Amino acid sequence: MKEKSRPVSGPRNIGPTDLLTYSFPITAIASITHRVAGAFLFFSIGLCLGVLHYSLESEQHFNTLIRFFSSYLGKAIVWVVLAGLSYHFVAGIKHLIMDFGIGETLEGGTLLAKTTVFLSVSLMLLAGIWLAL
Repeated sequence: MKEKSRPVSGPRNIGPTDLLTYSFPITAIASITHRVAGAFLFFSIGLCLGVLHYSLESEQHFNTLIRFFSSYLGKAIVWVVLAGLSYHFVAGIKHLIMDFGIGETLEGGTLLAKTTVFLSVSLMLLAGIWLAL
């Protein structure tokens, strides 16, 4: 009697849909979000330079921008840029701290990642309150 051979289970390729079912640790989320915020800030520099250029063309253009950034949409755009900047700044400080050898363990990295998220959300809320006033 011949035994049936079993398929050998080994590594398999993963697809993009598999990433949605995977539960990432907070340290990975903090690292990925830091990179996304950096890329967002890189592209928002063009927007900021365009706004600066437009505001310096004439007093009318400057007043138009003042009116736009006083609207809800303008404040929302400013808040999104400030939110990305605040997260990227706090996460950058976290990386500098880790470069000094602090928080390189799993527990330390988790604590620093949670602290990064907490401080960033706090700064985002403060920016939202400041813009709402």
